[in-house]
Amino acid sequence: MANSTTKTMLLTLQSHSKLNNGVEIPLLGLGVYQSPPGKTTERAVSYALKIGYRHIDTASLYGNESDVGTALRQSGLHRDEVFITTKVWNSEQGYDSTLQACERSLRRLGLAYVDLYLIHWPISGMSIETWKAMFELLQKGKTRAIGVSNYTIGDLQDILKNSKDDVVVPAVNQVEFHPFLYQNELLQFCKNSNIQLEAYSPLTRAKRLNHHTVIEIAKKYGKTAAQVLIRWSLQHDVVVIPKSIHQDRIRENSQVFDFHLEPQDMNILDSLNENLQTVFLDW
Repeated sequence: MANSTTKTMLLTLQSHSKLNNGVEIPLLGLGVYQSPPGKTTERAVSYALKIGYRHIDTASLYGNESDVGTALRQSGLHRDEVFITTKVWNSEQGYDSTLQACERSLRRLGLAYVDLYLIHWPISGMSIETWKAMFELLQKGKTRAIGVSNYTIGDLQDILKNSKDDVVVPAVNQVEFHPFLYQNELLQFCKNSNIQLEAYSPLTRAKRLNHHTVIEIAKKYGKTAAQVLIRWSLQHDVVVIPKSIHQDRIRENSQVFDFHLEPQDMNILDSLNENLQTVFLDW
């Protein structure tokens, strides 16, 4: 991905970031967390693909992998045109269990491989065995890249130091990331380790979309608060996967490549951090 602000301005919905193994991941995708299984997810994914999205993020936990696969097949797009991510859930971790979990996900998706397979959460005492299985899946061509989700710097260091000679640095670390949870230390660690940071819940799950500072900056650019938050992540060189099942919002979230947040506005947004972790509202 471009590191200069000048190049950042030239991005489009079809722009990619190159992962540490050379695989290219679209900068913007559609997340389907909490998208109801069945026609609702299928319609959302179909619409996203129709208007130009080429990156869909699902997981074993979500229960909608089969709907993502159906939408992909019905889109008429070639398999290699769309980047598909799924994840191994906590109860599926361990060496043999992870191998089996990936096969189940592939069957539900109706695919021979996924583009990115992630460990959904770090589980104490299991991450290393799970990571060995992830490496095997990579070698077998079941996935084009492997990574992690919700990993702290310490969790990443554990993988890097325990993988020894056959170390494969995670290609991606997917975490909650937005101005109200500005994990800058983690972002810099990932950049220095050649790990692509990816943002879920980039819109704070609507908890801060009405924040006066975000609203004022949005007015300045003639954009919505959601578009400003997505653009902020992109300008921090972060891949972004906002979720929605509504066509108007899916389209709105894609319209973030025709403006550029000025440095002073980026600094203002950076200063909003309050360690807001919305994901824990589900637990």
